[in-house]
Amino acid sequence: MSIYGATKGTELEKLVSGAAQTEASGTMLYYALAKLAREQGLNDAADVFIDIANQEAVHAGFYAVLNGQYPRDIWSLVLSMQKAEEKGEGQVLEIAAKVRAMGCGEAADEIEEFAAQEKKHGVILGELLKKYAPQGTIKKEDE
Repeated sequence: MSIYGATKGTELEKLVSGAAQTEASGTMLYYALAKLAREQGLNDAADVFIDIANQEAVHAGFYAVLNGQYPRDIWSLVLSMQKAEEKGEGQVLEIAAKVRAMGCGEAADEIEEFAAQEKKHGVILGELLKKYAPQGTIKKEDE
């Protein structure tokens, strides 16, 4: 049995929505703590923060499904995400260039890696769409 939307429209919806947002914010916080810990040479602490961040991300996704926050038709959503990931590469490269111009070359290098990852995400999502999406999800102009 699916938990999709089980709390939507109930007295728990607002509470679960708040939990999802708190967990999503916690994900960002713990990844930031991991980055800062690594900068201080605290690699063991950074690994712990990353594990916690990964768990927080799972929690946020769980609560989002419980509240039916995203459409159940995952392939239409994946298609829109695939397009956004493709566009994301260029946007992230712009950020990298501006950060580099500020004199933060190491940070710009890392942001450029993020741009490459965004592009790769688009490719991966495209492959998933071709493999699993029902016919008609990807129209000729989308291919």
